[in-house]
Amino acid sequence: MEIKGEAKLLRIFLGESDKINSINVYERIVMEARKEGLAGATVFRGIMGYGGRSRIHSSKILRLSEDLPLIIEIVDEIEKIEKFIPAVESIFNEAQCGGLITIERAEIIKYTH
Repeated sequence: MEIKGEAKLLRIFLGESDKINSINVYERIVMEARKEGLAGATVFRGIMGYGGRSRIHSSKILRLSEDLPLIIEIVDEIEKIEKFIPAVESIFNEAQCGGLITIERAEIIKYTH
């Protein structure tokens, strides 16, 4: 598969402890992205952050948080990303969790297997 040129970056912000039954929401999103044939997905764990409730989540040495902020980034062709957004919204609804979904322009310089 070769992708080059104009694309979209889908960025999903959520908490590490968000789950659907025993499955982490971030895992569910990444597996769904793979199933839909998106180019790739990466999950980043933050060391500190807060969201809609303004509650600080931190990985300080003496206080280990079990709900660190996570960001999932997925870059692919515009049509594929736009088609995938409803799946992410559905997962958020099923998990009854908060989060943030953003989309921005991206330019793919090189994508190889």
